[in-house]
Amino acid sequence: MKLILKIISLTGLLLTVVPSFLVFYEVIDKQTHFNYMIAGVLLWFATAPFWMRGTSLDDVEEK
Repeated sequence: MKLILKIISLTGLLLTVVPSFLVFYEVIDKQTHFNYMIAGVLLWFATAPFWMRGTSLDDVEEK
């Protein structure tokens, strides 16, 4: 399950980075860039918190 979430998160990150280069090289227009960026941000924030969970402060024992 975590592997699937990581793949979806990576896809979201790629959708936020790659369109910027495509606009720079005039492969896509700004509206398409905007749509890809929104999709990437939504994918990232919807999936990343579930596999990036770390140890909470309550679980850490004091030494």
